[in-house]
Amino acid sequence: MAHRLSFSGAESVSYEAFNPTPPGPGQVRVTAICSLMSTGTETIAYARRFAAGTHWDGWVKYPFYPGYALIGRVVELGEGVSELRENQRVAVRVGHASEAVVDADACFPVPDSVPSESAAWFALAKITSMGARAAQYQPGDSVLIVGAGPIGQMSTRWASALGAETVLVSDLATGRLEYAKRGGATGVIDGNIDDARDAVLELNHGQLPRVVIDSTGHAEVFASALGLVADRGRLVLLGDTGTPSGQHLTSDVIIRGLTVVGAHDGHEDAEWNAGRIYRYFFHLLQTGRFSVDGLITHRFGADRCQDAYSLAVKARHDTMGILFDWAGESGVPEPQATVEAGV
Repeated sequence: MAHRLSFSGAESVSYEAFNPTPPGPGQVRVTAICSLMSTGTETIAYARRFAAGTHWDGWVKYPFYPGYALIGRVVELGEGVSELRENQRVAVRVGHASEAVVDADACFPVPDSVPSESAAWFALAKITSMGARAAQYQPGDSVLIVGAGPIGQMSTRWASALGAETVLVSDLATGRLEYAKRGGATGVIDGNIDDARDAVLELNHGQLPRVVIDSTGHAEVFASALGLVADRGRLVLLGDTGTPSGQHLTSDVIIRGLTVVGAHDGHEDAEWNAGRIYRYFFHLLQTGRFSVDGLITHRFGADRCQDAYSLAVKARHDTMGILFDWAGESGVPEPQATVEAGV
């Protein structure tokens, strides 16, 4: 019997049985190895931390099946599928579930040398690649990333991999800043963004950064972040808040000629799309230019989903990557901060 996670209401998650359909022509059946919680998106949906009438309100309908970052193995091929093989590991944008039947062209092969737990960051890497693209990084660039959660961590690594000279990361949670340092941050700022200006100038040769990325999803951060962008610089709005009416422009935009640009998972085109991004991300992992080592801080059996989401909501600053282990074959050593089933 297959199982999946389902939200039936605010702060109500279940581990439910379901019967997947056989794969049709052009489809495959995949069994899960692991899936990564997108803590920002999923906790907003889980706790209904969004305003009525927003796109969140139109999206989160019950039953709601959370998740979009699963690593699994192909176990059955539908008619006409030749580009995949049985037992091949693939990355799939589907919800947290032990099995999934998906179109073959929606499966992205994972190289043999990339551990499953590392590969599980593929979806968040794609989302943040859109932020990096919107930033229009230049060699020797300067960037401030506000927020050191999973989106901030991935943004830090993209900026470093793409050649920024100064990569600053700000967060209220000191422990999260240590992960940013490991991922390429040249300087970190521990504290409220409203009080960060002097530290930013000190860490960036007396200048404000050309790019600021707001990865937080907190509406009140937006106005403060605008004040930290260099004249004629860019603010990239990457964190998707549940209360966009709380985001306010300041005079910085018109007086200092700032560009404000939103970045979203769906901003694909013929040149920059899922297939290309995932292939490039896996290449960066293989060559060591993009490291996600140590970012999985908690692992749960999927049947302990209530514990996982409660932790993500109530102690989010004490977590980074929260992984659902579906098959017990994650491919990397146990992280030090691990939650095991039954503990």
